[in-house]
Amino acid sequence: MTQIWKGEDVVPVTKIKVGPCIVTKIKNESKDSYNAIQIGFEGKKEKNINKPQRKEFKGLKFYPRYVREFRVEKIGKDVEKGKTIDINSFEVGDKIDVTGWSKGRGFQGVVKRHGFAGMPKSHGTKDQLRMPGSAGAMGPGRIFKGKRSPGRMGNDRTTTKNLEIVEIDEENDILLVKGGVAGANSGLILLKGVGELKIKKEEEKREIKEEKETKKEEEKREIKEEKETKEDNKK
Repeated sequence: MTQIWKGEDVVPVTKIKVGPCIVTKIKNESKDSYNAIQIGFEGKKEKNINKPQRKEFKGLKFYPRYVREFRVEKIGKDVEKGKTIDINSFEVGDKIDVTGWSKGRGFQGVVKRHGFAGMPKSHGTKDQLRMPGSAGAMGPGRIFKGKRSPGRMGNDRTTTKNLEIVEIDEENDILLVKGGVAGANSGLILLKGVGELKIKKEEEKREIKEEKETKKEEEKREIKEEKETKEDNKK
C-alpha cells in the first residue's frame, strides 16, 4: 500500500495493475445455460502453452497466462472474442469488488487464528498460556462441527466490497483504490464493477492518444514560453 494527498487529507491506497485483458471466450444461456465472459491477462510464450489451449486461443493477439471467468447478467453487443478490455472501462469514483487470495500463514494456534485470550499469566499457570482449553463435554464423545481449533490459516479466497477508485494512471494502466486488498504483492486479483462493460473501439483509442499528445505539446510550449519570458525579464 501507499498514500496520496487529496487536498489536506492523506488517503491510503493500493496500486493495482489493470490489463490490457483480452476476451478469450463467451458463454451464452442457449449453449451453456448461463452468461459468462472468459478473460485472459498477461502474455505467455507459445512454446509454453498446451496444444488444446493453442486451438482455443487461436486468432487472439497474445496467448494469455491467466484465464478467469466472470458471470454476467447480459452480454453487450460490443463484447466479442478477441476484443481488448483496458483501464478505460473504469472511472474515478466507481465502487468495485476486489477478490484476492489472502497470505498463507501455515498451521497456527487458536490465539493467532481466532484471537483467543489464552490462559491467565498468574501464579500456578505452567505451559498453558496459549492452549485452547476445553474442547467440549465428555458425554457426546466427539467434537461438534464449527469448533474453533488450531489449523491452517490464510490462503483463502477473500472479497473486499465497495472499494472506491481514487485515481487512474492511464499511461501505466494502474488503478489507485482506497483501502487495502487481500493477498501478497504481485498476486493475481479479480475486479468486479456495477454496470455495463465498456469496450472502446480502436478509433476512440486513437482519438484519446491524439488528445494526450496534443496536451503534452501544449504543456511543452507553455513551459518554453515561461522560460523565455523569465530570461527576457532578467535582461
